Amino acid sequence: MKTVIVTGGAGYVGAVLVPKLLDRGYKVKVIDLYIYGKDVLASVKNNPNLIEIKGDIRDQSLLGKECQNAYAVIHLACISNDPSYELDPDLGKAINYDAFIPLVNIAKKSKVKRFIYASSSSVYGVKTEKEVTEDLPLSPLTDYSRYKAKCEEILLNKADDNFTVTIVRPSTVCGYSPRQRLDLTVNILTNHALNKNKITVYGGEQKRPNIHIKDMTDLYLFLLDQSDEKIRNKIYNAGYENYKVSEIANIINKTLGGTIPVHTTPSNDYRSYHVSSRKIKDELGFEAKCSIEKAVMDLKAAFDAGSLPDPMNDIRYFNIKTMQSIQLK
Repeated sequence: MKTVIVTGGAGYVGAVLVPKLLDRGYKVKVIDLYIYGKDVLASVKNNPNLIEIKGDIRDQSLLGKECQNAYAVIHLACISNDPSYELDPDLGKAINYDAFIPLVNIAKKSKVKRFIYASSSSVYGVKTEKEVTEDLPLSPLTDYSRYKAKCEEILLNKADDNFTVTIVRPSTVCGYSPRQRLDLTVNILTNHALNKNKITVYGGEQKRPNIHIKDMTDLYLFLLDQSDEKIRNKIYNAGYENYKVSEIANIINKTLGGTIPVHTTPSNDYRSYHVSSRKIKDELGFEAKCSIEKAVMDLKAAFDAGSLPDPMNDIRYFNIKTMQSIQLK
């Protein structure tokens, strides 16, 4: 039975991925600070193949111990997205970049066979090309995306025949997770539509590529299933639908019955890109299938079931608010 380490396994994506890995027959070690809640993996907490480690990826002694005899690392842990990073740039750099270098070195020294890194489509910056493909030069606009790009370079330089590395550049993830985020485009607008009966669009002309959390987590499983030769030193965009923010708002409104007012207000967020996910489909046969409409209905079902109480005020759904409430050093 192969052991997979998931850093950030109690995060938004990790909380959906970890149960899938267990169902697939992997032993899973989660390394996470659990700052967004201790019970996000409650559905699998009694699984004998799950080890939950409340720990910091900056702790090299912890990494050295836990990487022993592991088959793969899926590295999700980071201070996620630009606004959260900018709350404390020194902390962001320490976790997103400084900790990454020893993690890769320790994993390789421990004879981990595979390392899958969750980078970001934000490394492209603002592109004028109709399709943003993996071979385009990177133009990161923020420290968050700059360090994502630097980590990609470090990881590729460490790759060899015994250490297979793969980089994923996800689009903006959407949909329901036991560790819910309501600060991502589709999720924000759906929350407001359902719980404020109003959708406010900031700007609206920016294009945002999206990927459903089911597809995102299925992709990590899919990559583990591939041979080393197919995914060695590969970089893949991971997305499905590219829409303007105003179009996303209209899709959400229509999905929920078409009666919710949509208001537009100016924004200074100029990030806009049309990410192509053709490469991973052509080379590996992976194609995302879940729509924004599905994400909206999944979230509605969670709200209706009472799974997301106090969605406008509870800070655990909002990365910035949670980080502002704690002192993470």
